[in-house]
Amino acid sequence: MSMYSSVSVIWVLVAAALVFFMQAGFAMVETGFTRAKNAGNIIMKNLMDFAIGTPIYWLFGFGLMFAGSSALVGGIDLFSMGDYASVLPEGIPKYVFFIFQTVFCATAATIVSGAMAERTKFISYCIYSAVISAVIYPISGHWIWGGGWLLQLGFHDFAGSTAVHMVGGVAALVGAKILGPRIGKYAKDGTAKAIPGHSITLGALGVFILWFCWFGFNGGSTVSAEGDEALMAMGSIFTTTNLAAAVATVTTMIITWIRYKKPDVSMTLNGSLAGLVAITAGCDVVDPMGAFFIGIIAGFVVIFGIEFIDKVLKIDDPVGAIGVHGCCGAVGTILTGLFSTSEGLFYGHGIKFLGIQILGVVSVFFWVAITMTIVFLVLKHTVGLRVTPAEEISGLDLPEHGLVSAYADFYTMNGGAMGEVATTKDKAKVSPEVAVPVERALKPTEVGSDVKMTQIRIITKESQFEALKAAMNTIGITGMTVNHVLGCGMQKGATEYYRGVPLELNLLPKIQVDIVVCKIPVSTVVEEAKRVLYTGHIGDGKIFVYDVENVIKVRTGEEGYEALQDVQ
Repeated sequence: MSMYSSVSVIWVLVAAALVFFMQAGFAMVETGFTRAKNAGNIIMKNLMDFAIGTPIYWLFGFGLMFAGSSALVGGIDLFSMGDYASVLPEGIPKYVFFIFQTVFCATAATIVSGAMAERTKFISYCIYSAVISAVIYPISGHWIWGGGWLLQLGFHDFAGSTAVHMVGGVAALVGAKILGPRIGKYAKDGTAKAIPGHSITLGALGVFILWFCWFGFNGGSTVSAEGDEALMAMGSIFTTTNLAAAVATVTTMIITWIRYKKPDVSMTLNGSLAGLVAITAGCDVVDPMGAFFIGIIAGFVVIFGIEFIDKVLKIDDPVGAIGVHGCCGAVGTILTGLFSTSEGLFYGHGIKFLGIQILGVVSVFFWVAITMTIVFLVLKHTVGLRVTPAEEISGLDLPEHGLVSAYADFYTMNGGAMGEVATTKDKAKVSPEVAVPVERALKPTEVGSDVKMTQIRIITKESQFEALKAAMNTIGITGMTVNHVLGCGMQKGATEYYRGVPLELNLLPKIQVDIVVCKIPVSTVVEEAKRVLYTGHIGDGKIFVYDVENVIKVRTGEEGYEALQDVQ
């Protein structure tokens, strides 16, 4: 008879793969919530968290965490060569358990990169990642999961609200504080300024990936899929995990809607992660009702936690990692002391268990805060922790990695997105290659080569483009250049908020249409544009008129009026 359970082994390995894929989720969240000029640097850090952490945890960390059952530290077991029979879950081989613990270690390490984004030296970050994987995470992990003093007291952190997320969150807090804020984050009077991330889409993708993978993070922590008890636990864990995340998301959306007048997208995405982090400690011992209230509380904690860190402590955390993982990890662990159906205060089991949960949170906080302060200060005064101001302003992709841009070339807009830019009255007969503006149909001999050429630039709302295009077509203008732009007038745009901070200069999406005319009167174009764009409200747009000194057709060398023609 086999000593290992096939179904349990497969389940734990699948869960380990899901937890590994959380690296992709973190990478997308952090990249999306920061500026494009640092995207490659963020991706590299998330990659190296795992790549560095894996051999370091194998060499040192796993032994420190599980090689013994003393109160403070496991043991020294280089290369994880011990048998670990006393700590292995039933039916699980050593290396199945090892890889599952490895991906958890990598998760704790990667949390820090978002809070320290856009200004940290890459070499310093690699060193930090090695240290937390080798010593800091394994020792506090031993206290909680490896037989240490907190576990002996009865501390409960099923999947790592404290052991993983708060450890990463506190390390992020210390690192971001010592590192200092990004250039331009705070005014001279200390007022926080919004620095929006470059892609909410990437951020949202990351949150969806993390939510999906969290079923492996929490569900896989059963480290068993054998027997009715384990199967029931898995179903309950999936339910409480999902419910807390969903409720926290809705709660965050409602609060931001009330506070900022509109539902904040990035903060709501943080709310999803807040619920997941908060439920992680007690997902196996709370019922759906408890998960519901934990989700609500997490929604409040993440918003006011992030605002407190940003506006009061003046710690610059671009992605909200401290609020999500640090604050909600601590609160979720403590709430387990209230909502645990078997030991919680709200279920009539007294205050002792709640006290143990609080003790565990406080102890791990001070352990990580003290050790990471030492690590970051040593890095600051040796290899250096922060890049130069010039490197920060240019973005870390180029100076740190020789990457001109993580987004090669230019973004292009196809016709389907905004409608065909060049139109004709008979699209079926005229292909885009030979479609020409009406001016080009005039023979050069009909006008002199000294005909005045004028460029008309129209900047207006995206929603007005189709009407403008149709109006131009009716007066014979079918050649134009169209660009998406961001901008605002003297009014600085409508007051909006990004993560609770008002945007000083709210650049709104606009359409810029450039037309060059040499036959159709400028006044005709201007009056027609004004007619279709006018609403009488701020934001109708502006029209700029420029003299064009010369036009040169590259293909033929023709200049002036003739260069605007396309005679075959």
